[in-house]
Amino acid sequence: MPRRSPAALSASIRAAGERLFRERGYSRVTVREIAAEAQVDPAVVVRRFGSKEALFLDVMQVSIQDRPELDVPLRDFGRSFVASLLADERDTQAVFLALVRGGSEPAIGARLHAVHEEAFVAPLRARMTGPDADLRARLAAALVGGLLHSMWVVGDEVLLATDHEQIVERYGDALQGLLTPADRSGTPASA
Repeated sequence: MPRRSPAALSASIRAAGERLFRERGYSRVTVREIAAEAQVDPAVVVRRFGSKEALFLDVMQVSIQDRPELDVPLRDFGRSFVASLLADERDTQAVFLALVRGGSEPAIGARLHAVHEEAFVAPLRARMTGPDADLRARLAAALVGGLLHSMWVVGDEVLLATDHEQIVERYGDALQGLLTPADRSGTPASA
């Protein structure tokens, strides 16, 4: 086998780690398995990334800013976001489950918190107005987390069997209610 460049070695290790972590979660993957998949010695994995945990943190990334289909006015975000999650279900599920399953590791738990804050709450809060924008963004994140947990951790059979359009309509509207709540007269806010 021809000698690979350092960049090619790192890319191969990242790809192997990402695939295995998404399939099995953090705790069910070893450095040896990552190395075998990447066709490198396990020492190379450690030399390039420092540890399995560091590789996991490097490859398990998610952000709502990376989704062009979410470049919609805030008043349309609820349904659009839920539709996006369900359309990209396998990828979203893999990252969500990998982070949740690895959450008992301190650094991974910290990454889970950072992903929650940086990848969802902060970008959403930045699009909102009003003195309670932070609270509404956090409640929206909690609402979305609840759906993902029910579907993919608990394995709620009814939700899993429900047509995605129904979930998008109902859950998207619930999410929208947090993002652009109606004023006391019942008129939806424009923010």
